[in-house]
Amino acid sequence: MERPAEGDPAPDFTLPDQHGREHALSDYRGQWVLLYFYPKDDTPGCTKEACGIRDHWEHFEDLDTGVLGVSPDSVASHREFAEKYDLPFTLLADAGKKVVNQYGVWGTAVVDGREMETTHRVSFLVDPDGEIARVYDEVDPEAHATEVITDRAELGVV
Repeated sequence: MERPAEGDPAPDFTLPDQHGREHALSDYRGQWVLLYFYPKDDTPGCTKEACGIRDHWEHFEDLDTGVLGVSPDSVASHREFAEKYDLPFTLLADAGKKVVNQYGVWGTAVVDGREMETTHRVSFLVDPDGEIARVYDEVDPEAHATEVITDRAELGVV
């Protein structure tokens, strides 16, 4: 499926979090949301990205911006990852790969010299009206949190 673009409505979905509770993107209407897709729990790049968001969590809260991390990992894997790194935000389990396909972030990539199907590291900043304000196609796991915070602050109140 084609990746949504800036200005498009963010496609709604419902997935379980690391505690098995269901979350729909539409539940977050009225606030900003960073919807970030990542390949796999507890791998080097994904851990850097998650811990960067954790380490800047106060800024996300100050900007009234929720965070939803999505990968095809299981609820149990997400729970272990969140607990291991004390992640203060929600991780959503897309074990059936419905949402990664819906957002056009599932595909072929070269990992450690071999081609494989995986989730591409792409994020969407969703505004309070449910529209995509920013698309981050080439996410640097170490710099992503500060990039989003800067963009979110520049976008101001909607």
